Amino acid sequence: MYRTHTCGELRLADQGKKVTLAGWVQKSRKLGGMTFVDLRDRYGITQLVVDAAAPAELVEAATSLGREFVIQVTGTVVERQSKNPKMPTGDVEVSIESINILNKSVTPPFTIEEESDGGEDIRAKYRYLDLRRPPLQRALALRHRLAQEVRTYLDGQGFMEIETPYLIKSTPEGARDFVVPSRMNPGQFYALPQSPQTFKQLLMVAGYDRYFQIVRCFRDEDLRADRQPEFTQIDCEMSFVEQEDVLNMFEGMMRSMFKNALGVDIPDPLPRMSWYDAMDYYGSDKPDVRFDMKIHEITDKVQGHGFSVFDSVEYVGAIAAPGCAGYTRKELDALTEWVKRPQVGAKGLVYIKCNEDGSFKSSVDKFYSPEELAGIAGAVEAKAGDLVLVLCGPKRKTQTMLGVLRIEMGSRLGFRDPKVFAPLWIVDFPLLEWSEEDGRFYAMHHPFTAPKPEHEKWFYSDKKEDLERVCANAYDFVLNGTELGGGSIRIHNADMQSRMFEVLGIGKEEAEYKFGFIINAFKFGAPPHGGLAFGFDRVCALFGGQETIRDYIAFPKNNQGRDVMIDSPSLIDDTQLEELQIKTCVKE
Repeated sequence: MYRTHTCGELRLADQGKKVTLAGWVQKSRKLGGMTFVDLRDRYGITQLVVDAAAPAELVEAATSLGREFVIQVTGTVVERQSKNPKMPTGDVEVSIESINILNKSVTPPFTIEEESDGGEDIRAKYRYLDLRRPPLQRALALRHRLAQEVRTYLDGQGFMEIETPYLIKSTPEGARDFVVPSRMNPGQFYALPQSPQTFKQLLMVAGYDRYFQIVRCFRDEDLRADRQPEFTQIDCEMSFVEQEDVLNMFEGMMRSMFKNALGVDIPDPLPRMSWYDAMDYYGSDKPDVRFDMKIHEITDKVQGHGFSVFDSVEYVGAIAAPGCAGYTRKELDALTEWVKRPQVGAKGLVYIKCNEDGSFKSSVDKFYSPEELAGIAGAVEAKAGDLVLVLCGPKRKTQTMLGVLRIEMGSRLGFRDPKVFAPLWIVDFPLLEWSEEDGRFYAMHHPFTAPKPEHEKWFYSDKKEDLERVCANAYDFVLNGTELGGGSIRIHNADMQSRMFEVLGIGKEEAEYKFGFIINAFKFGAPPHGGLAFGFDRVCALFGGQETIRDYIAFPKNNQGRDVMIDSPSLIDDTQLEELQIKTCVKE
């Protein structure tokens, strides 16, 4: 055996034991005649010591050790004279009797410690070294625990884990597909699945009434901190269920994960909020409800006072930032420039200071009396010392801008503690989104989402205004301002599915070509069914208190979709292209 114990295992109870450890040299240092070595593996760090009176060859071997050397040592566990309470193994050290250098290492390009001196790019290039660092080890360990919790819970609820194909057919809607050329079928391509949506529905048709899979999915879209071209879903589907059954089942799963992985109890039952309320009060369909600062419409209070900016718009809304009345003119100007950024999109910002002495100071003082400003502040539930921030424009666009501003102010004021968890369900989404640019409807979720039963009368109407009233039988699980999962009750009737394709402008021939297999399957007794999928990478990141998912993926891509460690994507040689009967036309 290379080791009898790990580097995070030894305690005072092991004093006097003869042990063998193996791992990487974290650091080595000489103090007087003593040589100390910190030996690391993924379980922890143990201090090794070589006494000055040890044989010369042992002292020489210890002093020759460089960072990241892989070594095996044998020695006796002794109590440390100078204990380190910050380390689980800090009460003991191993008095070395022999050192075996298993592999030497060149000097690593950055320090492999809790806080590294390496930038993001260099750490991505040497990801295998970055993965030795404790923060990433903890992240992947949490991911593992959460995956086990998912499997344990769903297995206990009668779910079967079933794999679905990675090489499938390209279908419309959603993001762009990654495509894979077929050598055996020249000129034809597979697509990598954006999700196993159609396959899990086919499994319901096949009678596997409780399915799940922790599955890789692929989307060719622009990236950001919480997106990757390949990502992992907890994908689930159930037959003979209504919305309430699905919400209860997976609320239970999340409660189990919080309790068993973090020791955190979440509300039972979880709160629910309609999509319309989420947009009206939070400006987002994934509201962060850890703090209040709700959006209030004040259109009727500000129009008709001669201020043309407000008088000419559909909607005026505001939030009250607590304790911010002391903002200086410089700070307010900076905040105004911040809301003008493309990420927010506002043309300007109006403010009202609710001073501690009961007076009001506003950027639109000349249009509103102190009493009118007090009325506006009251409508926004602002108190003395608060700062009212006002935006205007088209209703939904302005609410979205206020939602972004609300999150920014919440972050600045310290209201978004990653150790506080506020999950909820968002329900009653619109089924369809109208695109003025394209002059057509798009599915808010995907084309297999069923309308709410009570809205079917509008779903079969030819009137645009009726179709816009239809709510989807859909739901999202939201945590701390992030959508962690979403799903719906599915269409299981071939006629209703055909109607959905018709509404989305997908002709019969195209629908038959793209989705004929599932339309035909529905003709053979498809049961009522529904489900959802959780973004597993996002679940891991939020459970770990982080906003980025990259640390919770062993080998992620960068913002350009590249793996700089293996230099991928890359060109392929002419022989491969010839086999695939493909010519490239990339311009130099």
